[in-house]
Amino acid sequence: MDLIFTKSKWEMWDDPLEEFLQRAVADGFDAVEIFLPAQPESASEIAQRVADHGLLLVAQIITEGDTPAEHIAVMRDRFAFAVETKPLLVNSHTGSDVFSFEENCEIFRVACELAESAGILFTHETHRGRLTSSGPQTKRLLEAIPELRLNADFSHWFCVHESDLSNQGENVELAIQRSSHIHARVGFSEGPQVPDPLAPEYSEWTELHLALWRRIIKARQSAGAEFLTITPEFGPPPYMPVEPFSGRPLADAWEVNVRFNAYLKSALKTNENLVGTFA
Repeated sequence: MDLIFTKSKWEMWDDPLEEFLQRAVADGFDAVEIFLPAQPESASEIAQRVADHGLLLVAQIITEGDTPAEHIAVMRDRFAFAVETKPLLVNSHTGSDVFSFEENCEIFRVACELAESAGILFTHETHRGRLTSSGPQTKRLLEAIPELRLNADFSHWFCVHESDLSNQGENVELAIQRSSHIHARVGFSEGPQVPDPLAPEYSEWTELHLALWRRIIKARQSAGAEFLTITPEFGPPPYMPVEPFSGRPLADAWEVNVRFNAYLKSALKTNENLVGTFA
């Protein structure tokens, strides 16, 4: 199974696509994750530019609107556009935590129908503000829709539950078994992002996340998956904490992601409990 390390465009949100792609290649990433609604280019142009740089693509979208029907309509349009960019997979922030469980299930069932029709992997992020913001609700959703696949961003759960998740064994295990993409950001009990995961004061939280990611790798290997995508996803301000008054970020998010990417390539590929071949 191949581990494919992916660079998010988050820190270069308003920068030209070409500049971002060049920088991602220079910093050693295998693929890029791009929030497509923010891009002015056509789907075919995005696909071509990414391919020209020898990169693979994770296409990112969100659903939005005041009603479940609006979320579904937006998802249909954005998913269709995403498929045209020829991505490895489509990743989405899906649904809303203000909708009922049944209303969210309607949205996720349509998502699964779209994925099956297109023959493409469609993952849904565990994220605050969505039904997947908590372990119990995500477990309920996964049990209701067995074909649903997740993008595991456990940094949100550590923050939402203000815990190390040790009291949610079943919830976490089901999420691990159903994850096909990882957002490798380290959160903690009081926030979704530490300033730098390699700083010694956050080592405990980094190790907790690493243990979960290793379990996802093993689960995907056991399932016979050809690849697993991993995006180090430390964001710029306001996700990155800043100094009071000056507004200076405590760390450079891009630099943090590059260093953490190099660390993950070693830490995840050399785990003695893993088997198989990694590209």
